[in-house]
Amino acid sequence: MRAQPTAAENETLSHNLLGQRLGRKGRDTRERIIAATEKLLAEPTGAPISLSAVAREASLGMTTLYLYFSDLPELLLAVLAPIMATAEETYIGHLRATWPDAELGAHCLRFIEAYHDFWAQHSRILHLRNIYADNGDERMRLNRIGMSKGILDLFVEQMEGDPAAYRSEPYYMATVLLTGIERMITIATDEKFRGMFQQDPGPHIRNLLRAEAHLFELALGDGRTQSRRARLSTAQ
Repeated sequence: MRAQPTAAENETLSHNLLGQRLGRKGRDTRERIIAATEKLLAEPTGAPISLSAVAREASLGMTTLYLYFSDLPELLLAVLAPIMATAEETYIGHLRATWPDAELGAHCLRFIEAYHDFWAQHSRILHLRNIYADNGDERMRLNRIGMSKGILDLFVEQMEGDPAAYRSEPYYMATVLLTGIERMITIATDEKFRGMFQQDPGPHIRNLLRAEAHLFELALGDGRTQSRRARLSTAQ
């Protein structure tokens, strides 16, 4: 399910970087550039992505490409937008219903597996986003933070805490949890890491996911206990 474009995104989709309104040909050219990028990202060789490589794949000149995207991060964000719009239905949605205490472990594993599967499916562009964010690209950093914020709030709600209380123990715990989960997932979906195993890395990855899910379960359970104690103390 695609998210509805913002006003700024609608402006980007309807005009090129010179401010010229896009007709049908212009929109088709923009989509052609995005499709060429998606094709290069899907190649198993993992060849470096560059604007010149995209231009060659799209059979366009660099001058034309620069009418639509000022640099590679801007282009990658355009490719990433519809991907991240599917995060709700693929893994974030698992967090929206409060998980019963008796089923906490099963739900934690289900979420971790869904999160991993999302990353495995879109591994290359997500790793590129994080690399750019770590290297100081503000647009990529904001994209990463924007996706994390909603998950943090849902983690806090699973611990029966208040997501608006940014300096609360549940929020600190949620931050540590998500940082650890994302780091483990990025390692598990890294081709260099997977290449370290002489045999099928699948069993090792599954064991990592189970271990992460168990830690997730323990943290959520402890968070719930602390929240319930705090409410009981306030009531008394």
